[in-house]
Amino acid sequence: MDQPSDEPKVGEYSEAEIEAARVLFARQATFVLGCAKIEQLPDPDLPEISFAGRSNVGKSSLINALVGMHKLARASNEPGRTREVNFFDLDGRMRLVDLPGYGWAKASKTTVKKFQDLGRDYLRGRVTLKRVYLLIDARHGLKKVDDEALDALDLAAVSYQIVLTKADKLKKGEAEKVQAATLKAISKRPAAYPAVLVTSSEKGFGIPELRAEIMRTTGVTLD
Repeated sequence: MDQPSDEPKVGEYSEAEIEAARVLFARQATFVLGCAKIEQLPDPDLPEISFAGRSNVGKSSLINALVGMHKLARASNEPGRTREVNFFDLDGRMRLVDLPGYGWAKASKTTVKKFQDLGRDYLRGRVTLKRVYLLIDARHGLKKVDDEALDALDLAAVSYQIVLTKADKLKKGEAEKVQAATLKAISKRPAAYPAVLVTSSEKGFGIPELRAEIMRTTGVTLD
């Protein structure tokens, strides 16, 4: 007879995990630096998780919601403005990393390629990177441009998880449909984590679960 497993289930979080993650993310978060070249990256001495996604998908807003600060990560009204790999320190225990957005950007093709190549270089060579959280606008779901990012992550063998953003903009029940469709679309991708989180930075839902997932993924504790 099989014994019950003590392993946490994918996509499920206990009240203790939710609370521990809340306490962790309530601690001091600071901007460390923005890197325009791979040589500028900080030493890989802390676990890191990174956020990727199309331009204007809400990466900065999500990072701010996670740490409960309005202006830690600077959002811009100009999509494609993030052209560096931006590092944020959380209580000296982990780093949150904001990667350059992909998709359309108000910049020359040469400039766009430069900062997108920087993001790829980071993903390929960062030994302390625990997971990439790929943000997808819940109103639009996965697009062709996202497939290119998924292919790159699979090729680099970097663990990634889909996070649907701006879910508060959908009608009741629509978010669950997008969540199910997204999970089905990534089901055969080798590096995809088999759970899709639904969030709203504006309303705050899904944020406690994302914090808990990040804490579980990095192995960071409060001790």
